[in-house]
Amino acid sequence: MSRGSGPRASLDALGEGAVTTEAISVMRASALERRVAVLGAGSWGTTFAKVLAEGGAEVALWARRPEIAREITETHRNSDYLPGINLPIGLTASSSLRSVLQNAEQVYVSVPSQTLRQNLSDIRDLIPSGVPVISLMKGVEKGTGLRMSEVVIESLGIDPSLVAVASGPNLALEIAKRQPTAAVISSESLETATLVAATATNPYFRSFVNTDVIGTEFGGVLKNLIAVAIGIVDGVGYGENTKASIITRGLAEMTSFAVSFGAKPETLSGLAGLGDLIATCQSPLSRNNTAGRLLGQGYRFDDVVRQMNQTAEGLASVAPILELAARQGVDMPIVTQVAEVLAGTLDPRNIAPHLTETDEPQGE
Repeated sequence: MSRGSGPRASLDALGEGAVTTEAISVMRASALERRVAVLGAGSWGTTFAKVLAEGGAEVALWARRPEIAREITETHRNSDYLPGINLPIGLTASSSLRSVLQNAEQVYVSVPSQTLRQNLSDIRDLIPSGVPVISLMKGVEKGTGLRMSEVVIESLGIDPSLVAVASGPNLALEIAKRQPTAAVISSESLETATLVAATATNPYFRSFVNTDVIGTEFGGVLKNLIAVAIGIVDGVGYGENTKASIITRGLAEMTSFAVSFGAKPETLSGLAGLGDLIATCQSPLSRNNTAGRLLGQGYRFDDVVRQMNQTAEGLASVAPILELAARQGVDMPIVTQVAEVLAGTLDPRNIAPHLTETDEPQGE
């Protein structure tokens, strides 16, 4: 399939600070009634489809299970993943990829990270040429260690300027209930990021932009791992001092790791890093926090996976992240101990004191 190069902003001429209110307003006006496709009808995919529809876009949502697609279209509910939430009339769903992708002007992808490559192979020839593809996922691919945007680029043969990622403190159920929040849309093309951010903005959901795709994606991945650690110590019964220590040192691990791959440190202090970390670590709505809490209560890894109704991306990302860290020579003691708990080689009660790999005093 021939892939167009699409919109590309010259960052020499248009830096991040050059995105004016007027530019956003123009993009918002053009975003109204834009036809977009969202692939994946889990809690986050459905919620983001709701965000887009309530921002004025015409949204087609792909659901793997036909019964979910029918429920969304006919009753405007997704009772399996967003119980009690009314969905906009302008949001329709189908189990046909061809139908959902037809005439789409933007494509948002929200599927489990480890099935992304296969899903993309199924849609490669169905995506209209030259349209932006936006990753809503927070994970890295096992075996390759690739970030989700890298898998998109490699699998679709798409120009990187057409790829964007969305991240931030985005707990699905809160957003579905229209509780105010913010997100960041990142692309190497500021024009693409701004276009997507304008589409993904409404009265309760504000999207900011940056061009640090590496930092934005790794922030979204790494906070899940720290959230698992927080869940573990919560399940054990440790208190706020322990959790604050792990969050703080976890942010330091996240930043060191991401910067070693070329991320900007300030990105990890923003919505995609610290903001997402706080939300994911403190909320019982977080799948990764819930998975960690079950581990801390003594459940085995296999039992935790069976109890989780949805994918906890942090569990799948621990091993590939540690492989990447070893390659870069970055120490990640908290993530390492999460891996040991998952493997059953570390008692969950012993995770909290081990905030470093050495007993020698260290600078913060």
